[in-house]
Amino acid sequence: MTQKTIMLVDDNIANLKIGRNALSDKYNVFTIPSGEKLFQMMEKALPDLILLDVEMPEMDGYDVIKRLKRDERTASIPVVFLTAKSDPESELEGLSLGAVDYIVKPFSPPILLKRVETHLLLKDYNDDLLGMVAEKTKTVTELQNTLLTTVATIVEYRDDITGHHVERTGRYLSIIVEEVIRSGLYRSITENWDVNFLYQSASLHDVGKIAIRDSILMKPGRLDVKEFEIMKEHTTYGVRLIEKIEQSTTERNFLHHAKIFAGTHHERWDGLGYPNHLRGEEIPLQGRLMAIVDVYDALISERPYKKSFTHELAVDIIKSESGSHFDPALVDIFLTKADEFNRVAGLFKGH
Repeated sequence: MTQKTIMLVDDNIANLKIGRNALSDKYNVFTIPSGEKLFQMMEKALPDLILLDVEMPEMDGYDVIKRLKRDERTASIPVVFLTAKSDPESELEGLSLGAVDYIVKPFSPPILLKRVETHLLLKDYNDDLLGMVAEKTKTVTELQNTLLTTVATIVEYRDDITGHHVERTGRYLSIIVEEVIRSGLYRSITENWDVNFLYQSASLHDVGKIAIRDSILMKPGRLDVKEFEIMKEHTTYGVRLIEKIEQSTTERNFLHHAKIFAGTHHERWDGLGYPNHLRGEEIPLQGRLMAIVDVYDALISERPYKKSFTHELAVDIIKSESGSHFDPALVDIFLTKADEFNRVAGLFKGH
């Protein structure tokens, strides 16, 4: 069994020697005279536990642990303070900063060894639990993604004139969302998004078409006014279907975006969209994003009642409807990424 590694940080040589003697029979012990030297050492290898003096020149123990906790690589390493400070306020400060224990010097070597053993066992146990949670999360996520993909495929099979629409719009969406996030536009909204859920959920934006009868959904020509009114109901049907799924599962987070996409991707910035005639930023950001990618794909795709438009014409149409159909800020983002939309569209030509 591989020995665990302990890094003992103290500017007092005598304390380093006592600590090494207490622990070296059971662990790999590195004695380090300062906080700065600790970080230099950790560039080469990370320890399983750090024993850290509080009162050191230049960088004290509290500064060291703050820096450790800010770094994802080192944040989970258990830190035990070794200090001559025995007042409750100092101990509370150390524990508040994230230390797992606080040992007052001069320490008993057998007690130090036992405390280290205990914290390493707790770390192993915690790591095992985190691994189990990660595996469970992975399994649940895979099931969720499979459900979303399967349902979206069923919709696309029924509405077969839009072949690969779901896949294309998903790719377009990722292009524009990544640029929105990079630019900082609507940061207060996007910072709370799990983009993996977002992209998967987008595949259900037309799920309500399952409830539209074939004579309308697959009509080889333009819909009349009455038929179009029925077709528009796919947005509300989509929301209802997703709500039914929500009632049957405790894992609802992955459906949050899906319901918004389904219910709002035909809303318009000027309030003339459907089903709820939302206006401007009343429309959730997901719906405003999907409106652009959905219309772009419709424009460049051939239908029984129209030929496909060129990429350039589709871009001009979207640009001309900035502030009426579409969020002007998102149209600006779209225009910077239009060439990437064209590249994605080209991948599907002939399919």
